[in-house]
Amino acid sequence: MSAIVLSDVRRQFGDVQALAGLSLRVEPGEIYGLVGPDGAGKTTAIRAISGLIARDAGEVRVLGVDPEHDAQVREHLGVMPQRYSLYGDLSIAENLSFFADLFCLSPSTYAARAERLLGITRLRPFVDRRADSLSGGMYKKLALACALLHEPKVLLLDEPTNGVDPISRRELWALLHHFVSDGMAVLVSTPYMDEAARCHRVGLMREGRLLAEGTPRALIEAFDETVVDIGGLDAEAAEAALLGLPGVMTARPFGGRVRVLHRAAAGPSVAATLAGFRVTSIAVAPDFEDVFLAASAGAA
Repeated sequence: MSAIVLSDVRRQFGDVQALAGLSLRVEPGEIYGLVGPDGAGKTTAIRAISGLIARDAGEVRVLGVDPEHDAQVREHLGVMPQRYSLYGDLSIAENLSFFADLFCLSPSTYAARAERLLGITRLRPFVDRRADSLSGGMYKKLALACALLHEPKVLLLDEPTNGVDPISRRELWALLHHFVSDGMAVLVSTPYMDEAARCHRVGLMREGRLLAEGTPRALIEAFDETVVDIGGLDAEAAEAALLGLPGVMTARPFGGRVRVLHRAAAGPSVAATLAGFRVTSIAVAPDFEDVFLAASAGAA
């Protein structure tokens, strides 16, 4: 049985269609990434899966149960929201104890699980530190530990590494892979394309619907557009000129150079345009951001 199933889910807020027929499936032991920019509908999707908002249409099943109408399934859900979810005036130990009471854990169960989570997150030396005194990375690891205390079968994470330093981001992802190895299903939303590559499968999301779905490797291998790296004195001027050509999907700064994404058929016109500028160009392998930008341009 799939851990999470969404079928044609729709939700509107006023004039904004936050979810416009979203369908996806997450299996046990899998990290599924919802990848997209702010406003794509990722947070609304997570709130619908957790049963925190009503749907206008469509179906949601978590472990085979509708979370909107059967609150008991939430006992098997762990949720780490995007916004701050801890009590800043409580210490690490006190926050864990508070969430243990919410989950109705026995003292012995809580002690064993808290000890394990403190060890895995490397927070044990800081148990007396207040949450509002923690660094961004430590705070997120504590929030994750609190969401995992009741050992959920399904974990929902809304942009868990937002505002976190690179080292802590890497540690958080290592923790996620540790827990899915025990069969937990994880759905994580992220605007970071490099994090998408760490998921087992991803759904590229824009304006409330999926543009593409699959493993990161498969999506890159199926990519059939052309990516060109441009440098030189006239790189910025060439960028502006290329953006007006049919078939050019994006042209953006990339490490001091310009990265151009265009359809294969536009190759001759791109080459002719570049010939009028003092630039060098070379075809390069696509990355995951190119895949997302191409999908977005195709859906526009």
